Amino acid sequence: MMRSLSTAATGMKAQQLNVDTIANNLANVNTPSFKRTRVRFQDLMYQNLRPAGDPARLGPPTGMSIGHGTRLAATERNFAQGTTEQTNNPLHLLIEGDGFFQIRRTDGTIAYTRDGSFFRSSEGALVNTDGLYLEPQTFLPEDVMQLLVSADGVMSATFVDGGLPEEIAQIEVARFLNPAGLESLGRNTFAPTMASGEAILGTPGAEGFGTVLSGFLEGSNVEVVEEMVALITAQRAYEINSKSIRTADEMLAQATQLVR
Repeated sequence: MMRSLSTAATGMKAQQLNVDTIANNLANVNTPSFKRTRVRFQDLMYQNLRPAGDPARLGPPTGMSIGHGTRLAATERNFAQGTTEQTNNPLHLLIEGDGFFQIRRTDGTIAYTRDGSFFRSSEGALVNTDGLYLEPQTFLPEDVMQLLVSADGVMSATFVDGGLPEEIAQIEVARFLNPAGLESLGRNTFAPTMASGEAILGTPGAEGFGTVLSGFLEGSNVEVVEEMVALITAQRAYEINSKSIRTADEMLAQATQLVR
């Protein structure tokens, strides 16, 4: 059996996974703070028919090896800054630069997100769109008239009885040495892994941390044109691999028709 059949099949399977990833990127083009993903491939092991050189005698300067196709090596998430959308809602926060908001999940663990769509719950706490608390927990008094959030994450408020703005909370953000190693949990949240390292906590604007912008949201960093080009490239690569299978099949058909 010709090895090109199985080799081309690995290429077709790889491009199917590539198209699945591109489709997910395009599906989330309007998802707040979504980070696009790229697929990375590796070539499979080789069959060495003849080694290069021979220590016992003068051998050939090059060897002879045949590859066995490709495989999915990793899906790499790009954490580049997304687009900026103005909402004029002071509870909508955008991180300019490196950093994640902390969200306490229902099981008590902390998840991390770039999505700054926060709301005031019935008890006055800041929660995300799923009703999960911003960590550290932040509560807004009932008599708040105007809310201000500075670039360094200081949350101040003016009250209905007048007076100067008073500081009521300090937003804390986290960053990771290798954010590409974070585990995607869905719902715009991530969990740390051994690859990402533990979260490094700090205040916005501190060394290594981005600043906070109130009244804005970070959009997706998916570039539709780039994704469409990648989709066309994946489609053509799939067609080329299928052509390799058809060619190998035709060669085998000719071989079976040989007569003495």
